[in-house]
Amino acid sequence: MGEWKAQIGVRVRQALRAELEEFAAREKRKLGNLGEVILEWAFEQLKTAGSTQNLLKYGIRRHEPRTKRNGENRRTAA
Repeated sequence: MGEWKAQIGVRVRQALRAELEEFAAREKRKLGNLGEVILEWAFEQLKTAGSTQNLLKYGIRRHEPRTKRNGENRRTAA
């Protein structure tokens, strides 16, 4: 039969909304769909952290590409 969803309203800065819209367009999503994904993910993080104070203590590190060790590739030619 489908899933029931509730509509919510959120006030955000205009600059943030513009960035979210751009990101949604790159992901080929609607702004509402992107907001739903972010909200669900963020709430799971909050439940794991236990409080907003704990959640805000930690940030996500940017992924940095692995560097080659001693100038050699990890794979060796056979």
